Amino acid sequence: MELESASLLLQRRRWLALAAASAAGGVFPSKAWSQPRWRSDPFALGVASGNPAADSVVLWTRIAPQALPADAGNGVVVQWELADDAAFSRIRQRGNTQALAELGWSVHVEPAGLEPNRHYFYRFHAAGATSTVGRTRTLPASTQLQPLTLAYASCQKWEDGYFTAWRHLRQDAPDVVLFLGDYIYEYPGTSSKLRTPGGGWVLTLQQYRARYALYKTDPDLQAMHAACPWVLTWDDHEVQNDYAGVNPGDGVPPGGWDALGFLGRRAAAYQAYYENMPLRASVLTKAVAGLAQGAEMRIYGRLDWGRLASLYLLDTRQYKDAQACTKDGKLGSGLVSPGRCPAWADPQRSMLGLAQEQWLQAQWAQAASRGSVWNVLCQSTLLGQRDFAAEGSGQRLWNDGWDGYAAARSRLTQALQTHRVANPVVLGGDVHENWVGHVLADYARPDSAVVGVEFCGTSITSHAGREDRTAQQLERNPHFVFADSRHRGYGLARFDERQLSVQLRVLDDVTRQDASISTLAGFRVLAGVPRVERTG
Repeated sequence: MELESASLLLQRRRWLALAAASAAGGVFPSKAWSQPRWRSDPFALGVASGNPAADSVVLWTRIAPQALPADAGNGVVVQWELADDAAFSRIRQRGNTQALAELGWSVHVEPAGLEPNRHYFYRFHAAGATSTVGRTRTLPASTQLQPLTLAYASCQKWEDGYFTAWRHLRQDAPDVVLFLGDYIYEYPGTSSKLRTPGGGWVLTLQQYRARYALYKTDPDLQAMHAACPWVLTWDDHEVQNDYAGVNPGDGVPPGGWDALGFLGRRAAAYQAYYENMPLRASVLTKAVAGLAQGAEMRIYGRLDWGRLASLYLLDTRQYKDAQACTKDGKLGSGLVSPGRCPAWADPQRSMLGLAQEQWLQAQWAQAASRGSVWNVLCQSTLLGQRDFAAEGSGQRLWNDGWDGYAAARSRLTQALQTHRVANPVVLGGDVHENWVGHVLADYARPDSAVVGVEFCGTSITSHAGREDRTAQQLERNPHFVFADSRHRGYGLARFDERQLSVQLRVLDDVTRQDASISTLAGFRVLAGVPRVERTG
């Protein structure tokens, strides 16, 4: 473990330095550069922007590996431009940066000094080739009460369906896309009758890079990335199904782990995630003390949409304690009867890890002084208790979700009450179903105070269970007011200073590229009243 972790730390320091230099537009020695003659379009993986602030935003692209000739060398000079208009007649900023082989030929640029609450257009050039044009925006200034249209989505398994939802979302024109995890899946996917990802199990850095490259060839996903900035967190499949912190999950590949080890796989997955997402280089600079932690990426943080909404982006995987009472060590079957699991109520167990919990507590202690109308918790899964048991048979709870970390959830919900956080809204994904309900201060008490509302979204493509048992589960879990497992799609949340309105947008058939979209249900939450009202 120590030798493996020491090697990972040295590797991590190397690519951390490269990433920071790239984001700043640093120039490496000329011998590190090449200007190749492309075999194909070098920008075939598209462009993206993300992690916006009031005065900056991240611009991203990645040189497509298949475009590189054999003598491409170690890096390619890439020019970037940021303009007021799509014709680039009024260019605000431009510069040179580098796409390096060691960072998967990715580019991350962080232009600063931008004006708040306005749109910009951007593009890239490299060796005679020009990318498509992307449209991005900055956040409103801290004093502004600008309405926000936020799309929330998750779970896009290549082999389960087409990414048609993104085409329809582009027509809905959100200000920001909030992606809540499972951007890729690590499975071979060979059983699919629709389309297969190829490449077998995803285990190494090159394999993770290849899987991201495959997903980013999808034209609807590309177009949505180019349409507006994204804010992202991850769940488990960006690494491995049901992994928790430094503990591996389900799905050991044939032949075992060989010499790679789980921490090696996790470090490779984290690096590939950074390379393929519009993230700031600062996510790499918050190293955890202690080599046994492996490579860390600090992706949790807060974004403020002016004075209207504070978005708290959480990481529910990287610092998570191992799941309790897995049956025969198999995580995927993790329905547990809490009364038969001594570890279930252990107050030391955490979903977020101590440091992230303390950070969130501090953020909420300061929420009143920030004065945001809405406080939005953005994390990867269902927060509210969901009992799967049949009537009269005791509880059956899922040990990989918040139910498996009940004490940690109580600390979170009770902190909302203690600090009197204004208008809490919880957004999640992971379960491939739509769930809408109320957040309780204490889920062990049915008469507990309501401290917020929750909208957990369905998947872009990933299948749910074969049977729709949501009606029975709603009876067992009355703090929820709506549930549906039959549809794929996304949520559209519109915030203003008076209310939040949410539409659940769903496809008629995810296996068809020409699938149509409709609104399954609509809801409203009035500011100052933590109650969900059905509107459609």
